[in-house]
Amino acid sequence: MVWHSGPVSPEQDNRLDRLADRVPAVWLVIIGIFSVQIGASIAKDLFHLVSPTTMVWLRLISSAVVLMIIVRPRLAGRSRSDWLLGIGFGLTLLVMNWSIYQAMARIPIGVAVTIEFLGPLAVAVVTSHRARDLLWVLLAGTGVALLGFTPEGLNLPGVGFALLAGLCWAVYIVLSPRTGRSWAGLNGLAVASVVGAVALTPFALAEAGPGLLQPRVLILAVAVGLMSSVIPYSLEMLALRRIPPGVFGILMSLEPGVAAVAAMLLLAEFLTVVQWIALACVVIASIGAARFRGRKGGDPR
Repeated sequence: MVWHSGPVSPEQDNRLDRLADRVPAVWLVIIGIFSVQIGASIAKDLFHLVSPTTMVWLRLISSAVVLMIIVRPRLAGRSRSDWLLGIGFGLTLLVMNWSIYQAMARIPIGVAVTIEFLGPLAVAVVTSHRARDLLWVLLAGTGVALLGFTPEGLNLPGVGFALLAGLCWAVYIVLSPRTGRSWAGLNGLAVASVVGAVALTPFALAEAGPGLLQPRVLILAVAVGLMSSVIPYSLEMLALRRIPPGVFGILMSLEPGVAAVAAMLLLAEFLTVVQWIALACVVIASIGAARFRGRKGGDPR
């Protein structure tokens, strides 16, 4: 669930070019997708020790510390609009991650990510202005309707949180390029992670129990921060410098399927046949929207 954040600084540019030349761009995206979803499964496995809110907070703190050390964003001399954009981006990132973790705590990860993916799909369709893209909306709607016929493991709060995550993802897509123009490279992500971590602190500590200080929780929280934020953001930024946006969109459409497989392997979280069909409908709709969007030379990411 990561989008291009804009141009990089000259110093970052050389380092990124050297790294990007060693691995095919497509594989960078695929590795990033698996990293995000494996991180999500690890996080869910800790929900019996810490609340989803506390887990999101630990993830944001981990990514913020790592990114601030690596990126060292320039903070002095920033305009008021830069800070407003950075804060808005950070709060959007916070609510998006918090709501999808709340959804994951209540419904299967594969279903939660499938519903969440309606956000970027909606942006792709709304910004395309092509009548035929309504077919992708219809296909995605069919997938969501199928989920309604498979109540196993589903509940209204979980679905509601997943929809909120999708809405935040759509807002995130709109803010991401603007943030990238104001905060070069990963500077915007570093600042946003700090904003999100600070804003969530009182709520996370209020819910934190004795599990917060367990070494296993702290170590895995750092791993989740790296796998769900630092690694995929960096790899996808590298990939977007070398592949067309439409190709990137198609690859990202694999996220719901990867999420379901990761949860199945790591959490023994199995979906029903109808739920797999529903997931496939949304994935195909996302691929279709990204493919035709890519032909126009643009991309919602």
